[in-house]
Amino acid sequence: MTKLTSKEIVDLNKEYTFFSWSNQGQVNPIPVTKAEGVYFWDADGKRYLDFASQLVNENVGHQHPKVVKAIQDQAAILAFVSPGMATEPRGLLGKKLAEITPGDLKKTFFALGGAEANENAIKIARQFTGRHKILARYRSYHGATHGAIALTGDYRRLPAEPAISGVVHFLDPYCYRCPFGWTKDTCHRECISHVEEVIQHEGPDQIAAIILEGVTGTNGLIIPPDEYWPRMREICDKYGILLISDEVMSGWGRTGEWFAVDNWNVTPDIITTAKGITSGYVPLGAVIVREHIAKYFDSHMLSAGLTYNGHALACATALATIEVYEEEKIFENAKKVGKYLGEQLEELKKKHASIGDVRYIGLFTAMELVKNRKTKEPMDLTALKNFLVSNGVYVFNFKNILFIVPPLIITKEQIDEGLKLIDEGLAELMDAQVG
Repeated sequence: MTKLTSKEIVDLNKEYTFFSWSNQGQVNPIPVTKAEGVYFWDADGKRYLDFASQLVNENVGHQHPKVVKAIQDQAAILAFVSPGMATEPRGLLGKKLAEITPGDLKKTFFALGGAEANENAIKIARQFTGRHKILARYRSYHGATHGAIALTGDYRRLPAEPAISGVVHFLDPYCYRCPFGWTKDTCHRECISHVEEVIQHEGPDQIAAIILEGVTGTNGLIIPPDEYWPRMREICDKYGILLISDEVMSGWGRTGEWFAVDNWNVTPDIITTAKGITSGYVPLGAVIVREHIAKYFDSHMLSAGLTYNGHALACATALATIEVYEEEKIFENAKKVGKYLGEQLEELKKKHASIGDVRYIGLFTAMELVKNRKTKEPMDLTALKNFLVSNGVYVFNFKNILFIVPPLIITKEQIDEGLKLIDEGLAELMDAQVG
């Protein structure tokens, strides 16, 4: 293959392909040609520290040799067969997921990503319960397909409406911007009692499931109060509603545990996941259900199907990724380095008036930038993001929230490398805007 220039790569991509969530005439993509560990390089040889894990999925880092070899080996033997056939990687991965998920979660339906996983979780919940409505939070993102975008609570769903029927949204446990007007000192946990009130208004016997991100991702990295998930479990049990944990972003060691719900010792009825299951090397999603739900479909048709359900190459990739997690103690590193990162973010908050709040659990971290700590007026991060990327630190943000979500293999020294630039950028560009 002829080696293209940086401009040629960008021009081809812009002329012939669409970019997600973008005005196509304004996109300015980085032409990436190689990657390794926590770094990637553009076509001009510039190196970037990946402080975003691309889309919070490169958990084992770029080009891990064990995962790459697993892809090569499986591709040489068997890349794909019909989803109606059985393969060794599919069976072994299903068994492994039953072992590492909490409680009696047992059986998996495979998909190609998080949105597809959530789509099929909806189908399974509705078929199992015979009910139609699904409850989700406003500050949520569950994917961009027609059903998943309906579950999504934020503005990204609006251009797709009307989407699927039966989705009802409720308010979030967003402690920094409490929708009920409380502070941490005065909190009455109305974010929990509010859910039960919505259930009563919508009809408990009409609601199939409540879907929640384990820890809210792109909408602000919202970490719920410790009693939130246990109470959601109690409420769902009270009304016979299934509890779905969307662990697409928050799973696979991102919070220091296999899944975010493990931090609160809760067993959901269904877990949906993707991203870190293969660290993004090959597309794969999964819907994992508890044993009693699985047994229901022994005598009832599962009305769901995908050409690539149980894709052999993807399943082999996931098995290798999980082996890396276990053998290299990746989650332990996420906890240790995540604790260090959290401490450094608290120091940055003391130093920079533009930081309104910092949030962190494992290596799932973010800072919320504001023009005024009292009013909490959001700050535009365009200049800061451009400064960081131009200086070789790749980050992503959602509105005024800057995420720091590097590969879980990152070291303290590499954390310092990125934070040094963030510190400089805040001082040069953001603090002066504080009023």
